[in-house]
Amino acid sequence: MTDPPVPLHAQPEEYVTNPREFGLLADCESCFGLCCVALPFSASADFAVDKEGGQPCHNLRDDFRCSIHTRLRERGFPGCTVFDCFGAGQKVSQVTYEGRSWREAPETARQMYAVFPVMRQLHELLWYLAEALTLDAARPLHEALRLALAETERLTRQSAGVLEQLDVAAHRGEVNELLLRASELARDGLDGKECRGADLIGARLKRAGLRGANLRGAYLIGADLRGADLREADLIGADLRGADLSGADLTGCIFLTQAQVNAARGDSATRLPARLTRPAHWARGEGRPAGGERPDGGAGERRRSPGGRRGGQGTGRRPRRR
Repeated sequence: MTDPPVPLHAQPEEYVTNPREFGLLADCESCFGLCCVALPFSASADFAVDKEGGQPCHNLRDDFRCSIHTRLRERGFPGCTVFDCFGAGQKVSQVTYEGRSWREAPETARQMYAVFPVMRQLHELLWYLAEALTLDAARPLHEALRLALAETERLTRQSAGVLEQLDVAAHRGEVNELLLRASELARDGLDGKECRGADLIGARLKRAGLRGANLRGAYLIGADLRGADLREADLIGADLRGADLSGADLTGCIFLTQAQVNAARGDSATRLPARLTRPAHWARGEGRPAGGERPDGGAGERRRSPGGRRGGQGTGRRPRRR
């Protein structure tokens, strides 16, 4: 296996927390199309057809590229546009399996498909831990956060057999305690609303004062958040599918991911954290809510989705709703 992309330095001022430098941004050209093969999805507003897990999407080309990548929304696959593997795809492809694809070595396919969602969860944790290390208010926890990040990175370097058997839920639970404490320190003194796990589906929250709010795991599907003040709010695992963020201020939001932003609606007046990118479909005025599994519940925030169906391991190109 190759060496880690960046050293795990002991000194806080030297510690790499940039997602790009830490390998937490998806590099599809270095991946074997794992999200297009390993994960199942069902025909819905997000996906035009049914697909079983382990079955290559009919849009996947021989070179592991998507044949309709620039037209996914128009062709009935908006769910694919909101998926984020946090760099897990290239890690499994190039590190765990050392560049040997499931096509070259079919005997590895089943295990590779099982390892991918585990790696995705570990990489998502790395994203949150790296972000927590940028929170000045959480400095008392930085040493513990660095140790948790180093341990999570170590787990991503284990063999496929170890990863397949890893109790990732237990590890997520331990990390979640640290992330929750970091969030509390960062939001201390803001008197934010307590909305953890709240059912706010379709809620009218236009221009709502939600600065410093605890919205961990909250259902905000289709909520009207136009002009809302969401600065320093904790949004880990919050379901923003179809939520209208037009004119909302999300600067300083804690644990907000690109996948969550992609699943929402917004406009040129929406203010996002610097580490996130304004989705291209916002400019086109597209806002169809993304179905399927809710954004991953962060570190332990996974809940039963509307209608009593539990989500799977990922977002976007998602496991089938059950």
